[in-house]
Amino acid sequence: MIFEIIIIALNSLKANKLRTFLSMLGIIIGVGAVIAIVSIGTGTQQRITAKISNLGSNLINIRRGYRWSRSGVSSTATNVFTLEMAEYIEKSCPDVKVVLPNNQGSGLLIKGENNIQATVVGTEAAYQEIYDYYPRQGKFIGPDDLKEANNIIVLGSELVNELSPDSNPLGKSIKFNYQNRTLLFTVVGVMEDKSTGGPVGDLNSQAYIPSTTYMNKLANSNYVSGFTAQARSSEVASEAVDQIEYFLIKAIGDKDGFHIMSQDQILDTINDVTNSMTLMLGGIAAISLLVGGIGIMNIMLVSVTERTKEVGIRKALGAKKKDILTQFLIESLALSGIGGVLGIGLGYIGAYLIAQFAGWPFVVSNLSVIVAFSFSLLIGIFFGIYPAMKAAALDPVDALSYE
Repeated sequence: MIFEIIIIALNSLKANKLRTFLSMLGIIIGVGAVIAIVSIGTGTQQRITAKISNLGSNLINIRRGYRWSRSGVSSTATNVFTLEMAEYIEKSCPDVKVVLPNNQGSGLLIKGENNIQATVVGTEAAYQEIYDYYPRQGKFIGPDDLKEANNIIVLGSELVNELSPDSNPLGKSIKFNYQNRTLLFTVVGVMEDKSTGGPVGDLNSQAYIPSTTYMNKLANSNYVSGFTAQARSSEVASEAVDQIEYFLIKAIGDKDGFHIMSQDQILDTINDVTNSMTLMLGGIAAISLLVGGIGIMNIMLVSVTERTKEVGIRKALGAKKKDILTQFLIESLALSGIGGVLGIGLGYIGAYLIAQFAGWPFVVSNLSVIVAFSFSLLIGIFFGIYPAMKAAALDPVDALSYE
């Protein structure tokens, strides 16, 4: 009986191909949208995670905190971080390998007729080791450059392409316009290409000068904006964070005067944000499944009305209420099931094309496919149950006399 009912249901759907397809369209779009959106979220998450992971899981970012006024408005960041403090942290925290002072500002790099807006980072030689990032030409900042606060600059690979595309920039002079002041630097190095992101930005589009040069000639300050610390290994990174926090509380006397975040914490935060966004967008896409369910209910009600006499004949020949109920419920499930399968195909195609266009990994979660398809079947049952019950409740005499 079940096999015969399935054949009857499929033949009924075949009899009105266009109407059947239009009633499935909402399910197809809904399932495809859910799968594609979850795939986009997963691919984006993996791309960002990979970039941050390239920097290592044992990096710790230390930034100045903000003091709060009585009105609740934040005031200027506290000036507490000095070059000497970096040395003290290294000596006082056994699980910390190195501490790198950080300063950076944005301005205009000018070479001849070419110019580009860029971020200039005031740093030291340890920057290379911490970020596994070395010059492909020339040299990086050395101890003498720090001691003498030399006007030297090391360019990221993208900056070279913009400022000196046809010639070797080493030894050439370059201007940096910063806060209405212009300083002249000598190019001593060009960095290798490195694909990164996250808290350090795009390394290839940054320029690097000695931290002392930045502080004395650009910022006119004895303080740095923060530090990047490297734990001795990823296994002791959390212990290193605790040690740095204890040291800074003792040194500054104010827990709000600084903020510490490890790479693992950054990754956890990014994962939480992307997961929440994916879930929210997937939920919005799932609304179209409900719209598709309304379409299924509509077409099933029309089908019940058109086949009233057929129902009367089947009841007169001995069909029970459960047989009629099963027949129309299977038709509804067939609509949502076939629509779900087509939607899975649409989701795979859409996710692949978007991943290829955006350049992130093509990842389709099996869980998202199972959930979307299962939801489409539940929609078929939920919105098909009323038309099926209506058909099963028809009186055979009234049904046979229906015109």
